[in-house]
Amino acid sequence: MAEYLHPGVYVEEYDSGAVPMQGVSTSTAGFIGLAERGPVVGQPQLVTSFADYKRIYGGYLSEAKYGNGRYLPYAVEQFFLNGGSRAYIMRVAADGAKCAEATSGVLKITAANAGEWGDKIRVTITPASKAKTQVLAATGADLTLKNPDGFNPGDVVELYDGRTKAYATVKSALDKVITLDAVPGVDAVDTTVGTAKYIRTCEVTVSVKLDDAVETFAEASLNPFAGNYIGVKAAKSDLVSFAVQAAAAAPAPAPAPVKEEKDGKDAKPAPAPAAAVKSIVPYDLVGGTGDAIVVALAGASDGNVAKVSAAAYIGSDNGPGKRTGLQAFIENNNVSIMAIPGVTDANVQSTLIAYCENRTSCFAILDLPLELKKTDEVAAFRDMYDSTYAAAYHPWIEMLDMGSKRPAYFPPSGAMAGVFARVDVDRGVHKAPANEVVRGCTGLSCSYNDAEQDILNPIGVNLIRAFTGRGIRVWGARTISSNGLWKYINVRRLFIYVEQSIKNNTNWVVFEPNSEVLWDRVKRTISTFLATCWRDGALAGTTPEQAFYVECGPTTMTQDDIDNGRLICNIGIAPVKPAEFVIFRITQKTASE
Repeated sequence: MAEYLHPGVYVEEYDSGAVPMQGVSTSTAGFIGLAERGPVVGQPQLVTSFADYKRIYGGYLSEAKYGNGRYLPYAVEQFFLNGGSRAYIMRVAADGAKCAEATSGVLKITAANAGEWGDKIRVTITPASKAKTQVLAATGADLTLKNPDGFNPGDVVELYDGRTKAYATVKSALDKVITLDAVPGVDAVDTTVGTAKYIRTCEVTVSVKLDDAVETFAEASLNPFAGNYIGVKAAKSDLVSFAVQAAAAAPAPAPAPVKEEKDGKDAKPAPAPAAAVKSIVPYDLVGGTGDAIVVALAGASDGNVAKVSAAAYIGSDNGPGKRTGLQAFIENNNVSIMAIPGVTDANVQSTLIAYCENRTSCFAILDLPLELKKTDEVAAFRDMYDSTYAAAYHPWIEMLDMGSKRPAYFPPSGAMAGVFARVDVDRGVHKAPANEVVRGCTGLSCSYNDAEQDILNPIGVNLIRAFTGRGIRVWGARTISSNGLWKYINVRRLFIYVEQSIKNNTNWVVFEPNSEVLWDRVKRTISTFLATCWRDGALAGTTPEQAFYVECGPTTMTQDDIDNGRLICNIGIAPVKPAEFVIFRITQKTASE
């Protein structure tokens, strides 16, 4: 409460009206599958185009090598082709996958992640120096420099007396004086202008190349304690990681036992002096030549990509930053559409459904096996599941395989995720994602007629069908739920949209005084948002009162609720249902009537 301590006019601001609410995004997709490269541990990576995907995860996968596990890049491509704009990708790796590696002197180079792609990496290492100057004076390990700029603690330096070079590490730097870790073995002191003697820092410039991608790390130190250490400078590299291995120094010989008469016994040997620490310099990498070298990585493996286990797709929850597979999406709150393209293993699909049900903020798109054609086979497969948070699509779609340059069949989940996103943006989440053309589709793995759809549509199998003169369209909009209240995809996704929008936009309510003033503000805030939904056509009814209600107050809370810090708000909405069956009843009318 403000304090009023002197006479005068006080101007104060306070909030009393409805708080504006921003609807959440419903068109961001999440995909899981095999890829040529890319991280397999940690958070899923955001891509906003297929070119973006290829930059991080590589290109198309061959059927001969990857079999039924090759569909991730094609699904992502079809997602963007059909109107998607944002997708998070989580790569999985097969058993036996290994990273490419190489060692040059003391520097170990490792590909950023497993896969044969790493064998194509080439690393160019060139000795470099970020600072060079004269030594004006020396007192033991303390050197006075003409220009101290660029000399920092941790830097390895080279001293040259005109004939011999020596190396040391900077321990400290103050004004123009630096202190080395040892007394230099050469006399580099010279105040003469144009002298050949010098002191300079020893770094490397590393260039990493993979196809058209190039990463350069200039003037990087090989000293792990330096601020410009190569391992730190390249920490965000998409291609490699670096580690400097300790340079071996010759061990000091152990001294012979010292003979001393003490109580008639020999004394213990004196301790051996510690071996001298060897400074790591660029010449340790390049064999003493001082020239640039090119290092090729090798030893990578994709593992058994033709037979990837269900456990790889489900993943492991090893804690923040260490999750894999589907579990990695635990750290992601942006995805609202989920798919594992082409993977029809019941263990994987049931886990995906359970994930979406537990999150209550995303919706799963399921593929059916390509070989299923008969209605009884399709129905038997669909009968394994019952969920309001998932939908199943069939048959597979025919599109041009840009990898092999020939037509092939692909699972529909990637294209359907794009259709979901397209409809959300063009019309709204309340519009059923059906009666929409599948872009890029030139055929289907099998064709179904009306009689066959009469069997499959009521049980929640959404067919993709070809219509003469109207192209290939999505011709179903049902979930795989047995609950009639939630049989339509757009109804479930509308509730996800409303629930998450209210959840994300009402954090301001927490810890506010639980009084009538707050109750009124909450009602006005949510009512204003739902009124906008109604005007956009998402809710049924000719008036707002018919479309929704919001209750918050004595009718929704008891005194016990208030005493225990609970604010309870009851909300009801009337979702619009799709016109799935359009019926025109026509009768005969005679001229006399």
